[in-house]
Amino acid sequence: MVTPVRAHPRVLSALRRSLILLGACLGLGGAACAQGSLAPDWQAATQRWLDTALAAALPAGNLPLRMEVVLGEPDPRLRLAACSRVEPFLPPGTRLWGRTRLGLRCLEGPVRWSMFMPLTVKAFGPAWVVRGDVAQGQTLAEADALEMEVDWAQDASPVLAQPTQWVGQVAARPLSTGQVLRQGLLRPAQVFQAGAQVRVMATGQGYAITSDGQALSTGVVGQPARVRMDNGRILTGVVIDQRTVRLEI
Repeated sequence: MVTPVRAHPRVLSALRRSLILLGACLGLGGAACAQGSLAPDWQAATQRWLDTALAAALPAGNLPLRMEVVLGEPDPRLRLAACSRVEPFLPPGTRLWGRTRLGLRCLEGPVRWSMFMPLTVKAFGPAWVVRGDVAQGQTLAEADALEMEVDWAQDASPVLAQPTQWVGQVAARPLSTGQVLRQGLLRPAQVFQAGAQVRVMATGQGYAITSDGQALSTGVVGQPARVRMDNGRILTGVVIDQRTVRLEI
Protein backbone atom coordinates (compact mmCIF):
# COMPACT_ATOMS: atom_id res chain seq x y z
CA MET A 1 0.00 0.00 0.00
CA VAL A 2 1.38 3.43 -0.92
CA THR A 3 1.32 6.31 1.54
CA PRO A 4 -1.00 8.91 0.00
CA VAL A 5 0.05 12.45 -0.93
CA ARG A 6 -1.50 15.74 -1.94
CA ALA A 7 -0.37 18.54 -4.22
CA HIS A 8 0.15 22.01 -2.78
CA PRO A 9 -2.46 24.51 -4.10
CA ARG A 10 0.29 26.92 -5.22
CA VAL A 11 1.72 24.24 -7.50
CA LEU A 12 -1.64 23.71 -9.15
CA SER A 13 -2.02 27.46 -9.63
CA ALA A 14 1.42 27.74 -11.24
CA LEU A 15 0.67 24.94 -13.69
CA ARG A 16 -2.72 26.46 -14.50
CA ARG A 17 -1.14 29.84 -15.26
CA SER A 18 1.49 28.23 -17.53
CA LEU A 19 -1.12 26.34 -19.50
CA ILE A 20 -3.47 29.31 -19.74
CA LEU A 21 -0.78 31.62 -21.10
CA LEU A 22 0.55 28.97 -23.49
CA GLY A 23 -2.92 28.17 -24.72
CA ALA A 24 -3.61 31.85 -25.33
CA CYS A 25 -0.42 32.28 -27.36
CA LEU A 26 -0.93 29.12 -29.43
CA GLY A 27 -4.65 29.39 -29.89
CA LEU A 28 -5.18 33.11 -30.44
CA GLY A 29 -2.06 34.23 -32.26
CA GLY A 30 0.81 36.62 -31.50
CA ALA A 31 -1.25 39.80 -31.07
CA ALA A 32 -3.61 38.14 -28.64
CA CYS A 33 -0.66 36.74 -26.70
CA ALA A 34 0.92 40.17 -26.36
CA GLN A 35 -2.35 41.60 -25.04
CA GLY A 36 -2.93 38.70 -22.62
CA SER A 37 -6.30 37.88 -24.26
CA LEU A 38 -7.98 34.56 -23.54
CA ALA A 39 -10.79 32.63 -25.11
CA PRO A 40 -13.95 33.13 -22.99
CA ASP A 41 -14.03 29.70 -21.35
CA TRP A 42 -10.34 28.77 -21.56
CA GLN A 43 -9.34 29.56 -17.97
CA ALA A 44 -12.28 27.85 -16.28
CA ALA A 45 -12.08 24.81 -18.56
CA THR A 46 -8.34 24.44 -17.98
CA GLN A 47 -8.73 24.72 -14.20
CA ARG A 48 -11.41 22.04 -14.17
CA TRP A 49 -9.34 19.75 -16.36
CA LEU A 50 -6.21 20.19 -14.24
CA ASP A 51 -8.08 19.61 -10.98
CA THR A 52 -9.40 16.31 -12.30
CA ALA A 53 -6.18 15.16 -13.97
CA LEU A 54 -3.89 15.92 -11.03
CA ALA A 55 -6.31 14.35 -8.57
CA ALA A 56 -6.16 11.16 -10.64
CA ALA A 57 -2.35 11.27 -10.90
CA LEU A 58 -1.66 11.76 -7.18
CA PRO A 59 -2.92 9.49 -4.42
CA ALA A 60 -5.23 11.43 -2.10
CA GLY A 61 -4.28 11.90 1.53
CA ASN A 62 -2.54 14.00 4.14
CA LEU A 63 1.22 13.65 3.53
CA PRO A 64 2.32 16.82 1.67
CA LEU A 65 4.87 16.64 -1.13
CA ARG A 66 6.94 19.53 -2.43
CA MET A 67 5.80 19.64 -6.03
CA GLU A 68 7.73 21.02 -9.01
CA VAL A 69 6.10 21.27 -12.43
CA VAL A 70 8.21 22.11 -15.49
CA LEU A 71 6.40 22.81 -18.74
CA GLY A 72 8.62 22.44 -21.82
CA GLU A 73 8.57 24.56 -24.95
CA PRO A 74 6.47 23.63 -27.99
CA ASP A 75 8.19 22.79 -31.25
CA PRO A 76 9.23 26.19 -32.74
CA ARG A 77 8.43 24.91 -36.23
CA LEU A 78 4.74 24.67 -35.40
CA ARG A 79 2.42 27.01 -37.28
CA LEU A 80 -1.03 26.79 -35.74
CA ALA A 81 -4.21 28.47 -36.88
CA ALA A 82 -6.09 30.75 -34.49
CA CYS A 83 -8.52 28.92 -32.24
CA SER A 84 -11.28 30.20 -29.95
CA ARG A 85 -11.38 27.08 -27.74
CA VAL A 86 -8.29 25.06 -26.86
CA GLU A 87 -8.51 21.94 -24.70
CA PRO A 88 -5.65 20.25 -22.80
CA PHE A 89 -5.47 16.44 -22.72
CA LEU A 90 -3.16 13.59 -21.81
CA PRO A 91 -2.15 11.15 -24.57
CA PRO A 92 -3.30 7.56 -23.95
CA GLY A 93 -1.13 5.70 -21.45
CA THR A 94 0.36 8.83 -19.85
CA ARG A 95 -0.31 10.65 -16.58
CA LEU A 96 0.81 13.81 -14.78
CA TRP A 97 3.73 12.12 -13.00
CA GLY A 98 7.44 12.16 -13.83
CA ARG A 99 8.47 12.82 -17.44
CA THR A 100 5.38 12.92 -19.60
CA ARG A 101 3.63 14.85 -22.37
CA LEU A 102 0.74 17.28 -22.38
CA GLY A 103 -1.50 17.68 -25.40
CA LEU A 104 -3.43 20.71 -26.63
CA ARG A 105 -6.11 20.50 -29.29
CA CYS A 106 -8.27 23.06 -31.02
CA LEU A 107 -11.98 22.43 -30.67
CA GLU A 108 -13.31 25.58 -32.33
CA GLY A 109 -11.41 27.21 -35.17
CA PRO A 110 -11.04 27.30 -38.96
CA VAL A 111 -8.61 24.35 -38.72
CA ARG A 112 -8.68 21.56 -36.11
CA TRP A 113 -5.21 20.85 -34.75
CA SER A 114 -3.45 19.14 -31.87
CA MET A 115 0.08 19.39 -30.52
CA PHE A 116 2.20 18.04 -27.66
CA MET A 117 4.63 19.56 -25.18
CA PRO A 118 7.10 17.92 -22.76
CA LEU A 119 6.00 18.13 -19.13
CA THR A 120 7.88 17.06 -16.00
CA VAL A 121 6.14 16.65 -12.65
CA LYS A 122 8.38 16.15 -9.60
CA ALA A 123 7.08 15.28 -6.15
CA PHE A 124 9.64 15.63 -3.35
CA GLY A 125 8.93 14.04 0.00
CA PRO A 126 10.30 11.71 2.71
CA ALA A 127 11.16 8.16 1.69
CA TRP A 128 13.56 5.39 2.65
CA VAL A 129 16.80 4.78 0.74
CA VAL A 130 19.25 1.90 0.98
CA ARG A 131 22.05 2.62 3.47
CA GLY A 132 24.54 0.13 1.98
CA ASP A 133 24.57 -2.45 -0.81
CA VAL A 134 21.96 -5.20 -0.31
CA ALA A 135 22.33 -8.59 -1.97
CA GLN A 136 19.48 -10.23 -3.86
CA GLY A 137 17.50 -12.44 -1.47
CA GLN A 138 18.61 -10.55 1.64
CA THR A 139 15.91 -9.78 4.21
CA LEU A 140 15.77 -6.09 5.06
CA ALA A 141 16.02 -4.78 8.62
CA GLU A 142 15.50 -1.22 9.87
CA ALA A 143 19.27 -0.62 9.85
CA ASP A 144 19.42 -1.25 6.08
CA ALA A 145 17.79 2.06 5.12
CA LEU A 146 17.62 5.69 6.19
CA GLU A 147 14.99 8.39 5.59
CA MET A 148 15.71 11.13 3.05
CA GLU A 149 13.83 13.50 0.78
CA VAL A 150 13.52 12.05 -2.73
CA ASP A 151 11.55 12.60 -5.91
CA TRP A 152 8.63 10.19 -5.67
CA ALA A 153 7.82 10.77 -9.35
CA GLN A 154 11.26 9.77 -10.63
CA ASP A 155 10.01 6.20 -11.07
CA ALA A 156 6.54 4.80 -11.73
CA SER A 157 6.85 2.15 -9.00
CA PRO A 158 5.20 3.31 -5.72
CA VAL A 159 7.41 4.44 -2.85
CA LEU A 160 7.42 2.37 0.35
CA ALA A 161 7.15 5.32 2.72
CA GLN A 162 6.60 3.45 6.01
CA PRO A 163 9.08 0.97 7.61
CA THR A 164 6.24 -1.50 8.13
CA GLN A 165 6.01 -1.77 4.34
CA TRP A 166 9.60 -2.96 3.83
CA VAL A 167 11.10 -4.28 7.09
CA GLY A 168 11.15 -8.09 6.81
CA GLN A 169 10.77 -7.98 3.01
CA VAL A 170 13.34 -9.62 0.71
CA ALA A 171 15.35 -7.85 -1.99
CA ALA A 172 14.09 -9.08 -5.37
CA ARG A 173 17.34 -7.89 -6.99
CA PRO A 174 20.65 -6.37 -5.83
CA LEU A 175 20.13 -2.93 -4.27
CA SER A 176 22.76 -0.18 -4.19
CA THR A 177 23.48 2.61 -1.72
CA GLY A 178 21.04 5.51 -2.09
CA GLN A 179 18.43 3.53 -4.03
CA VAL A 180 14.86 4.41 -3.07
CA LEU A 181 12.84 1.54 -1.65
CA ARG A 182 9.93 1.00 -4.03
CA GLN A 183 7.35 -1.73 -4.46
CA GLY A 184 8.95 -3.43 -7.43
CA LEU A 185 12.31 -3.94 -5.68
CA LEU A 186 11.09 -6.15 -2.83
CA ARG A 187 9.04 -9.29 -2.30
CA PRO A 188 7.56 -10.94 0.81
CA ALA A 189 9.86 -13.26 2.75
CA GLN A 190 9.47 -17.04 2.64
CA VAL A 191 9.30 -18.15 6.28
CA PHE A 192 8.75 -21.93 6.16
CA GLN A 193 8.96 -24.91 3.80
CA ALA A 194 6.34 -27.52 2.95
CA GLY A 195 6.31 -30.12 5.70
CA ALA A 196 7.00 -27.67 8.52
CA GLN A 197 4.90 -27.76 11.68
CA VAL A 198 2.88 -24.56 11.99
CA ARG A 199 0.34 -23.03 14.31
CA VAL A 200 -3.10 -22.48 12.77
CA MET A 201 -5.16 -19.64 14.20
CA ALA A 202 -8.87 -19.43 13.40
CA THR A 203 -10.43 -16.06 14.17
CA GLY A 204 -13.98 -14.86 14.13
CA GLN A 205 -16.16 -12.28 15.80
CA GLY A 206 -15.39 -12.50 19.51
CA TYR A 207 -13.25 -15.65 19.47
CA ALA A 208 -9.87 -17.12 18.43
CA ILE A 209 -8.92 -20.82 18.27
CA THR A 210 -5.35 -22.11 17.92
CA SER A 211 -4.29 -25.58 16.75
CA ASP A 212 -1.30 -27.33 15.18
CA GLY A 213 -0.93 -28.49 11.59
CA GLN A 214 1.55 -29.42 8.88
CA ALA A 215 2.28 -27.07 5.98
CA LEU A 216 1.58 -28.56 2.56
CA SER A 217 3.09 -25.59 0.70
CA THR A 218 5.83 -23.03 1.27
CA GLY A 219 4.93 -20.11 3.51
CA VAL A 220 5.36 -16.53 2.29
CA VAL A 221 4.27 -13.70 4.58
CA GLY A 222 0.96 -12.27 3.41
CA GLN A 223 0.33 -15.09 0.92
CA PRO A 224 -2.03 -18.12 1.19
CA ALA A 225 -0.70 -21.50 2.36
CA ARG A 226 -2.31 -24.96 2.61
CA VAL A 227 -2.18 -26.79 5.94
CA ARG A 228 -3.19 -30.36 6.95
CA MET A 229 -4.77 -30.43 10.39
CA ASP A 230 -4.37 -33.29 12.91
CA ASN A 231 -7.79 -34.68 11.89
CA GLY A 232 -6.66 -34.88 8.22
CA ARG A 233 -8.66 -31.89 7.07
CA ILE A 234 -6.85 -29.57 4.61
CA LEU A 235 -7.38 -25.84 5.08
CA THR A 236 -6.01 -22.69 3.44
CA GLY A 237 -5.04 -19.58 5.36
CA VAL A 238 -2.78 -16.51 5.19
CA VAL A 239 0.81 -16.69 6.48
CA ILE A 240 1.35 -14.25 9.35
CA ASP A 241 4.89 -15.08 10.47
CA GLN A 242 7.45 -17.91 10.49
CA ARG A 243 5.15 -20.36 12.23
CA THR A 244 1.60 -18.94 12.10
CA VAL A 245 -1.17 -19.33 9.52
CA ARG A 246 -4.42 -17.47 10.10
CA LEU A 247 -7.82 -18.71 8.96
CA GLU A 248 -10.70 -16.28 8.74
CA ILE A 249 -14.06 -17.96 9.36
